Amino acid sequence: MAITAGSLLLFSNCNSQQTIDIKVDEAAKKIDVNIDGKLFTSYIYPDNIMKPVLWPVMSPAGNMLTRSFPLINKEGDRTDHPHHVGIWLNYGDVNGLDFWNNSEAIPADKKVDYGVIYHQSVKKAKGGKGKAVLETESVWKSPDNTAMLSDDTEFTFTVKENIRIIDRTTTLKALIDEVKFTDNKEGMFAIRVARELELPSDKPTKLMDSYGVITEVKNMDNTYVKGNYRSAEGVEGGEVWGTRCRWMKLSSEIKGEPVSLVIIDHPKNVGYPTYWHARDYGLFAANTLGQKIFSNGENELNFSLKKGDSVTFKYRLVVAAADLSDDEINKLADEYAGK
Repeated sequence: MAITAGSLLLFSNCNSQQTIDIKVDEAAKKIDVNIDGKLFTSYIYPDNIMKPVLWPVMSPAGNMLTRSFPLINKEGDRTDHPHHVGIWLNYGDVNGLDFWNNSEAIPADKKVDYGVIYHQSVKKAKGGKGKAVLETESVWKSPDNTAMLSDDTEFTFTVKENIRIIDRTTTLKALIDEVKFTDNKEGMFAIRVARELELPSDKPTKLMDSYGVITEVKNMDNTYVKGNYRSAEGVEGGEVWGTRCRWMKLSSEIKGEPVSLVIIDHPKNVGYPTYWHARDYGLFAANTLGQKIFSNGENELNFSLKKGDSVTFKYRLVVAAADLSDDEINKLADEYAGK
Protein backbone atom coordinates (compact mmCIF):
# COMPACT_ATOMS: atom_id res chain seq x y z
CA MET A 1 0.00 0.00 0.00
CA ALA A 2 1.56 3.30 -1.10
CA ILE A 3 1.93 6.29 1.18
CA THR A 4 -0.43 9.07 0.17
CA ALA A 5 0.62 12.63 -0.54
CA GLY A 6 -1.05 13.58 2.70
CA SER A 7 1.08 11.18 4.67
CA LEU A 8 4.23 12.70 3.20
CA LEU A 9 2.96 16.07 4.39
CA LEU A 10 2.48 14.47 7.78
CA PHE A 11 6.09 13.30 7.61
CA SER A 12 7.21 16.88 7.19
CA ASN A 13 5.02 18.67 9.71
CA CYS A 14 3.83 16.39 12.50
CA ASN A 15 5.35 17.06 15.92
CA SER A 16 5.04 13.48 17.18
CA GLN A 17 8.55 12.12 16.65
CA GLN A 18 10.31 8.87 17.34
CA THR A 19 13.56 8.93 19.32
CA ILE A 20 16.83 7.97 17.64
CA ASP A 21 19.73 7.13 19.94
CA ILE A 22 23.31 6.26 19.06
CA LYS A 23 25.38 3.85 21.17
CA VAL A 24 29.14 3.68 20.61
CA ASP A 25 30.90 0.41 21.46
CA GLU A 26 34.56 0.82 20.55
CA ALA A 27 35.53 -2.61 21.89
CA ALA A 28 33.06 -4.30 19.53
CA LYS A 29 33.97 -1.90 16.69
CA LYS A 30 30.36 -0.91 16.16
CA ILE A 31 27.95 1.95 16.71
CA ASP A 32 24.26 1.09 17.02
CA VAL A 33 21.54 3.40 15.74
CA ASN A 34 18.28 2.62 17.53
CA ILE A 35 14.80 3.98 16.87
CA ASP A 36 12.57 3.92 19.95
CA GLY A 37 14.90 1.33 21.45
CA LYS A 38 14.93 -1.01 18.44
CA LEU A 39 17.90 -1.46 16.12
CA PHE A 40 17.71 0.38 12.80
CA THR A 41 21.33 -0.06 11.71
CA SER A 42 24.88 -0.31 13.00
CA TYR A 43 28.04 1.38 11.77
CA ILE A 44 30.61 -1.43 11.97
CA TYR A 45 34.30 -1.60 11.15
CA PRO A 46 35.72 -5.07 11.88
CA ASP A 47 39.09 -5.78 10.28
CA ASN A 48 37.78 -8.59 8.09
CA ILE A 49 35.50 -6.53 5.82
CA MET A 50 38.15 -4.01 4.68
CA LYS A 51 35.92 -0.93 5.09
CA PRO A 52 33.38 0.63 7.46
CA VAL A 53 29.78 -0.22 6.58
CA LEU A 54 26.23 0.14 7.84
CA TRP A 55 24.98 -3.36 8.64
CA PRO A 56 22.37 -4.63 9.21
CA VAL A 57 19.61 -2.30 8.04
CA MET A 58 16.19 -3.06 9.51
CA SER A 59 12.73 -2.16 8.21
CA PRO A 60 10.13 -0.44 10.43
CA ALA A 61 8.61 -3.88 11.14
CA GLY A 62 12.00 -5.31 12.10
CA ASN A 63 12.81 -7.24 8.92
CA MET A 64 16.44 -7.32 7.80
CA LEU A 65 16.83 -5.57 4.45
CA THR A 66 20.53 -6.26 3.95
CA ARG A 67 22.03 -9.61 3.03
CA SER A 68 23.30 -11.57 6.03
CA PHE A 69 26.24 -13.25 4.26
CA PRO A 70 29.18 -13.17 4.89
CA LEU A 71 28.76 -11.93 8.48
CA ILE A 72 25.97 -14.37 9.38
CA ASN A 73 25.13 -17.73 7.82
CA LYS A 74 21.44 -17.56 6.85
CA GLU A 75 19.56 -20.25 5.00
CA GLY A 76 18.68 -19.17 1.46
CA ASP A 77 21.28 -16.39 1.20
CA ARG A 78 23.35 -16.02 -1.94
CA THR A 79 27.06 -16.48 -1.24
CA ASP A 80 28.58 -14.56 -4.17
CA HIS A 81 30.64 -11.38 -3.87
CA PRO A 82 31.69 -11.53 -0.19
CA HIS A 83 32.79 -7.88 -0.42
CA HIS A 84 29.12 -6.84 -0.70
CA VAL A 85 28.35 -6.05 2.96
CA GLY A 86 25.54 -3.77 4.10
CA ILE A 87 25.77 -0.17 2.89
CA TRP A 88 29.16 1.19 1.88
CA LEU A 89 31.05 3.71 -0.25
CA ASN A 90 34.25 2.86 -2.12
CA TYR A 91 35.61 2.40 -5.64
CA GLY A 92 37.18 -0.17 -7.92
CA ASP A 93 40.12 1.81 -9.36
CA VAL A 94 41.94 4.33 -7.18
CA ASN A 95 45.46 4.80 -8.57
CA GLY A 96 45.09 1.28 -9.92
CA LEU A 97 44.07 -0.21 -6.57
CA ASP A 98 40.77 -2.01 -6.11
CA PHE A 99 38.99 -0.92 -2.94
CA TRP A 100 35.61 -2.32 -4.05
CA ASN A 101 36.40 -6.04 -4.39
CA ASN A 102 38.62 -6.45 -1.34
CA SER A 103 37.56 -9.13 1.16
CA GLU A 104 38.88 -12.08 3.14
CA ALA A 105 38.42 -14.16 -0.01
CA ILE A 106 41.36 -12.45 -1.74
CA PRO A 107 44.52 -14.63 -1.57
CA ALA A 108 47.47 -13.13 0.30
CA ASP A 109 49.61 -13.02 -2.84
CA LYS A 110 46.94 -10.89 -4.57
CA LYS A 111 46.46 -8.34 -1.80
CA VAL A 112 49.03 -6.05 -3.41
CA ASP A 113 46.30 -4.98 -5.84
CA TYR A 114 43.73 -4.00 -3.22
CA GLY A 115 43.16 -1.05 -0.91
CA VAL A 116 41.58 -0.86 2.55
CA ILE A 117 39.52 1.86 4.25
CA TYR A 118 40.35 2.07 7.96
CA HIS A 119 38.03 3.66 10.51
CA GLN A 120 39.95 6.20 12.61
CA SER A 121 37.61 7.97 15.00
CA VAL A 122 34.12 9.16 15.86
CA LYS A 123 33.85 12.95 15.68
CA LYS A 124 30.20 13.20 16.71
CA ALA A 125 27.44 10.86 17.84
CA LYS A 126 24.27 12.72 18.75
CA GLY A 127 20.75 11.31 19.03
CA GLY A 128 17.46 13.12 19.33
CA LYS A 129 13.78 13.33 18.47
CA GLY A 130 13.29 12.32 14.86
CA LYS A 131 16.94 12.93 13.95
CA ALA A 132 20.45 11.76 14.82
CA VAL A 133 23.91 12.52 13.49
CA LEU A 134 27.03 10.36 13.33
CA GLU A 135 30.32 11.80 12.07
CA THR A 136 33.34 9.59 11.45
CA GLU A 137 36.90 9.84 10.19
CA SER A 138 38.52 7.14 8.06
CA VAL A 139 41.55 6.79 5.80
CA TRP A 140 41.97 5.02 2.46
CA LYS A 141 45.30 3.16 2.40
CA SER A 142 47.36 1.27 -0.15
CA PRO A 143 48.86 -2.18 0.60
CA ASP A 144 52.17 -0.54 1.61
CA ASN A 145 50.25 1.45 4.28
CA THR A 146 50.39 4.76 2.41
CA ALA A 147 47.50 7.03 3.38
CA MET A 148 45.97 8.09 0.05
CA LEU A 149 42.72 9.77 1.06
CA SER A 150 41.21 11.12 4.25
CA ASP A 151 37.51 10.34 4.56
CA ASP A 152 35.23 12.55 6.65
CA THR A 153 31.70 11.16 6.64
CA GLU A 154 28.49 12.46 8.19
CA PHE A 155 25.45 10.21 8.47
CA THR A 156 22.18 11.98 9.23
CA PHE A 157 19.38 9.63 10.27
CA THR A 158 15.79 10.87 10.21
CA VAL A 159 12.53 9.06 10.91
CA LYS A 160 8.82 9.74 10.85
CA GLU A 161 6.21 7.01 11.05
CA ASN A 162 7.07 4.43 8.37
CA ILE A 163 9.81 6.35 6.53
CA ARG A 164 13.46 6.20 7.56
CA ILE A 165 16.18 8.18 5.80
CA ILE A 166 19.96 7.91 5.80
CA ASP A 167 21.76 10.91 4.29
CA ARG A 168 25.46 10.24 3.74
CA THR A 169 27.90 13.09 3.07
CA THR A 170 31.50 11.99 2.48
CA THR A 171 34.42 14.34 1.83
CA LEU A 172 37.56 12.74 0.39
CA LYS A 173 40.84 14.69 0.53
CA ALA A 174 43.97 13.68 -1.38
CA LEU A 175 46.96 13.04 0.90
CA ILE A 176 49.44 12.18 -1.87
CA ASP A 177 50.50 14.00 -5.06
CA GLU A 178 47.58 12.74 -7.14
CA VAL A 179 44.67 10.36 -6.62
CA LYS A 180 43.04 9.09 -9.82
CA PHE A 181 39.56 7.54 -9.94
CA THR A 182 39.79 5.88 -13.34
CA ASP A 183 36.38 5.10 -14.85
CA ASN A 184 35.29 1.73 -13.45
CA LYS A 185 31.95 -0.04 -13.06
CA GLU A 186 32.72 -1.03 -9.44
CA GLY A 187 31.38 1.84 -7.35
CA MET A 188 30.34 3.81 -5.46
CA PHE A 189 27.47 4.17 -2.97
CA ALA A 190 25.95 0.73 -2.59
CA ILE A 191 23.75 -1.66 -0.65
CA ARG A 192 23.53 -5.46 -0.92
CA VAL A 193 19.98 -6.49 -0.15
CA ALA A 194 18.27 -9.50 1.39
CA ARG A 195 17.05 -12.35 -0.82
CA GLU A 196 13.43 -11.14 -0.65
CA LEU A 197 14.40 -7.86 -2.34
CA GLU A 198 16.17 -9.51 -5.27
CA LEU A 199 14.49 -9.77 -8.66
CA PRO A 200 13.11 -13.26 -9.40
CA SER A 201 15.64 -15.36 -11.32
CA ASP A 202 15.86 -18.92 -12.61
CA LYS A 203 19.63 -18.86 -13.05
CA PRO A 204 21.49 -21.59 -11.08
CA THR A 205 23.47 -20.18 -8.16
CA LYS A 206 25.04 -21.03 -4.81
CA LEU A 207 22.94 -20.57 -1.68
CA MET A 208 23.48 -21.15 2.02
CA ASP A 209 21.59 -24.21 3.28
CA SER A 210 20.06 -24.77 6.73
CA TYR A 211 23.35 -26.26 7.98
CA GLY A 212 25.42 -23.26 6.94
CA VAL A 213 26.85 -25.13 3.95
CA ILE A 214 27.18 -23.44 0.55
CA THR A 215 25.17 -25.53 -1.91
CA GLU A 216 24.72 -25.39 -5.70
CA VAL A 217 21.04 -24.78 -6.51
CA LYS A 218 19.89 -25.40 -10.09
CA ASN A 219 16.18 -24.69 -9.62
CA MET A 220 15.69 -21.43 -7.75
CA ASP A 221 12.69 -21.00 -5.44
CA ASN A 222 11.33 -17.49 -6.00
CA THR A 223 8.29 -17.86 -3.76
CA TYR A 224 9.28 -14.95 -1.52
CA VAL A 225 11.45 -13.09 -4.04
CA LYS A 226 9.45 -10.11 -5.29
CA GLY A 227 11.91 -7.29 -5.92
CA ASN A 228 11.63 -4.83 -8.78
CA TYR A 229 13.63 -1.78 -9.79
CA ARG A 230 12.02 1.40 -11.07
CA SER A 231 14.00 4.43 -12.17
CA ALA A 232 13.14 8.12 -12.18
CA GLU A 233 12.74 7.77 -15.95
CA GLY A 234 10.28 4.88 -15.66
CA VAL A 235 12.66 2.05 -16.60
CA GLU A 236 11.99 -1.17 -14.67
CA GLY A 237 13.52 -4.53 -13.81
CA GLY A 238 16.99 -5.58 -14.91
CA GLU A 239 16.93 -3.00 -17.72
CA VAL A 240 17.89 -0.27 -15.23
CA TRP A 241 21.55 -1.39 -15.20
CA GLY A 242 23.74 1.24 -16.85
CA THR A 243 20.95 3.81 -17.11
CA ARG A 244 21.35 7.33 -15.79
CA CYS A 245 18.91 9.29 -13.62
CA ARG A 246 18.62 11.03 -10.27
CA TRP A 247 16.95 8.22 -8.27
CA MET A 248 16.24 4.51 -8.31
CA LYS A 249 13.69 2.51 -6.32
CA LEU A 250 13.89 -1.14 -5.34
CA SER A 251 10.54 -2.35 -4.02
CA SER A 252 9.40 -5.69 -2.64
CA GLU A 253 7.61 -7.35 0.26
CA ILE A 254 9.05 -9.15 3.29
CA LYS A 255 6.79 -11.22 5.53
CA GLY A 256 3.78 -9.17 4.49
CA GLU A 257 5.52 -5.81 4.93
CA PRO A 258 5.74 -3.67 1.76
CA VAL A 259 9.22 -2.17 1.42
CA SER A 260 10.82 0.49 -0.76
CA LEU A 261 14.54 1.22 -0.85
CA VAL A 262 15.34 4.39 -2.79
CA ILE A 263 18.79 5.78 -3.53
CA ILE A 264 18.77 9.47 -4.44
CA ASP A 265 21.72 11.20 -6.07
CA HIS A 266 22.57 14.80 -5.17
CA PRO A 267 22.90 17.45 -7.92
CA LYS A 268 26.19 18.71 -6.47
CA ASN A 269 27.89 15.34 -6.96
CA VAL A 270 30.59 14.95 -9.59
CA GLY A 271 29.04 13.18 -12.59
CA TYR A 272 25.41 13.90 -11.66
CA PRO A 273 23.03 12.33 -12.52
CA THR A 274 24.52 9.01 -11.56
CA TYR A 275 24.72 5.81 -13.57
CA TRP A 276 23.21 2.75 -11.89
CA HIS A 277 25.18 -0.41 -11.14
CA ALA A 278 21.99 -2.21 -10.09
CA ARG A 279 21.83 -5.99 -10.50
CA ASP A 280 18.95 -8.45 -10.30
CA TYR A 281 20.81 -10.54 -7.69
CA GLY A 282 20.68 -7.79 -5.07
CA LEU A 283 23.56 -5.36 -5.64
CA PHE A 284 22.08 -1.85 -5.74
CA ALA A 285 24.64 0.88 -6.39
CA ALA A 286 24.95 4.45 -7.66
CA ASN A 287 28.17 5.08 -9.59
CA THR A 288 28.78 8.65 -10.74
CA LEU A 289 32.41 8.03 -11.71
CA GLY A 290 32.28 5.00 -14.04
CA GLN A 291 30.99 6.89 -17.06
CA LYS A 292 33.09 5.24 -19.78
CA ILE A 293 31.85 1.78 -18.86
CA PHE A 294 28.16 2.61 -18.54
CA SER A 295 28.05 4.79 -21.68
CA ASN A 296 29.95 2.26 -23.83
CA GLY A 297 32.75 4.77 -24.26
CA GLU A 298 30.62 7.75 -25.25
CA ASN A 299 31.46 9.60 -22.02
CA GLU A 300 34.67 9.48 -19.99
CA LEU A 301 35.39 11.19 -16.68
CA ASN A 302 38.60 9.84 -15.08
CA PHE A 303 38.15 12.10 -12.07
CA SER A 304 41.26 12.98 -10.07
CA LEU A 305 42.42 15.00 -7.07
CA LYS A 306 45.72 16.78 -6.52
CA LYS A 307 47.31 16.74 -3.07
CA GLY A 308 45.28 18.86 -0.68
CA ASP A 309 42.22 18.99 -2.92
CA SER A 310 38.94 17.44 -1.82
CA VAL A 311 35.62 16.28 -3.24
CA THR A 312 32.29 15.71 -1.50
CA PHE A 313 29.77 13.00 -2.38
CA LYS A 314 26.21 13.10 -1.06
CA TYR A 315 23.65 10.29 -1.25
CA ARG A 316 20.26 9.67 0.32
CA LEU A 317 18.83 6.23 1.10
CA VAL A 318 15.11 6.08 1.84
CA VAL A 319 13.71 3.05 3.69
CA ALA A 320 9.92 3.00 3.60
CA ALA A 321 7.33 0.47 4.72
CA ALA A 322 5.34 1.20 1.56
CA ASP A 323 5.59 1.06 -2.22
CA LEU A 324 6.43 4.72 -2.78
CA SER A 325 5.07 6.37 -5.93
CA ASP A 326 7.15 8.42 -8.38
CA ASP A 327 5.56 11.64 -7.10
CA GLU A 328 6.39 10.79 -3.49
CA ILE A 329 10.00 9.99 -4.37
CA ASN A 330 10.35 13.15 -6.46
CA LYS A 331 9.26 15.19 -3.43
CA LEU A 332 11.92 13.50 -1.30
CA ALA A 333 14.51 14.05 -4.05
CA ASP A 334 13.59 17.72 -4.47
CA GLU A 335 13.84 18.24 -0.72
CA TYR A 336 17.26 16.56 -0.65
CA ALA A 337 18.52 18.62 -3.59
CA GLY A 338 18.02 21.74 -1.48
CA LYS A 339 20.41 20.51 1.22
